[in-house]
Amino acid sequence: MKQYQHPKRIDNVWLALEIGNSRLHWGLFIDETLNHTWDTQYLPESVIQLLAGCETLNDFFSLTGNWGQVSNFSSSLLTPFSIVIASVVPTQTALWRTYPNVRVMTLDQIPLSNTYPTLGIDRALALWGAGMRWGFPILVIDAGTALTFTGADVHQCLVGGAILPGVGLQLASLGQKTGQLPQLNIEGIKSLPPRFALNTPEAIQSGIIYTLLAGIKEFVEDWWQLFPDGKVAIKGGDRNLLFNYLQALYPEIAESLIVEPNLIFWGIQNIVTN
Repeated sequence: MKQYQHPKRIDNVWLALEIGNSRLHWGLFIDETLNHTWDTQYLPESVIQLLAGCETLNDFFSLTGNWGQVSNFSSSLLTPFSIVIASVVPTQTALWRTYPNVRVMTLDQIPLSNTYPTLGIDRALALWGAGMRWGFPILVIDAGTALTFTGADVHQCLVGGAILPGVGLQLASLGQKTGQLPQLNIEGIKSLPPRFALNTPEAIQSGIIYTLLAGIKEFVEDWWQLFPDGKVAIKGGDRNLLFNYLQALYPEIAESLIVEPNLIFWGIQNIVTN
């Protein structure tokens, strides 16, 4: 009979939390290894207080709405778990400051040069994580609630970037701010719409999708004009949607893209462990 083995004890477990414009993005680290990621909705302060008392990862996961539990790890952990936070939502940051073992990252902790005070911590960390992983110069495209472009040169100096509404935000804006246009959502976009549409929903999809893709193409090509050897990475919740459409329309652009959802976690990990 196979002898029962107690689950492995892990002492150096810590959590990275990206507080985005729409959701919470979680990363579980064991030492320097990113073990597990998941997303949740924003949590009320009452749940945050309960998290401080969790003794097992499974307890923590159940409270955060994550049912993809990590196996083979025991309840013998240091609690409350250390959480490193990168946030772009000050009201949410304030809630998490009540958690007893928390570190809130600030822009001055990221070793990029030429940054400006209002640069989003998410953009800076994603850029740093990408550069540390694949080298500088690098351009990061974040296809989230906002679509952002952020680049740094070979000297780890911020070149600059741009911000515009993402796919979902543009769809929502047209539906909410106009009297005659329908409210569409991103889940309704199953394939590339016809460029010249013959109905209103597809006309909205066409206008948003094709102009976004053309914009991405222009920014990437301009980046390569500045830095012929520069790399380009894409992250964010709409990354796969846009990447698939880029493959169809601009395969030479898509072929060179690095698709990686965890850039911010790589940035946090590099700063925390070095």
